[in-house]
Amino acid sequence: MTKDQLIAKLKTIVQPYIQDEDAFNNLSEETDFINDLKINSANLVDVILDVEDEFDIRIENDDMEKMISVRAAMDVVNEKLAAK
Repeated sequence: MTKDQLIAKLKTIVQPYIQDEDAFNNLSEETDFINDLKINSANLVDVILDVEDEFDIRIENDDMEKMISVRAAMDVVNEKLAAK
């Protein structure tokens, strides 16, 4: 899966939870889920569950704690997919 494809999938997953439309429209690897998109911690758990379902992977607690930005989420997803 290319970087752009992964970003597009993540964008679809986070869209229902965002609070900042401008930041969402400018989503990039540098985007922070909490500070930029204003996703609260409860919804961040929902995002992680949705990522698990979308990519058919299991994300451990240690990885969940890291997934606060698009780049971190991409790293975790790529790592899990490579291990399958």
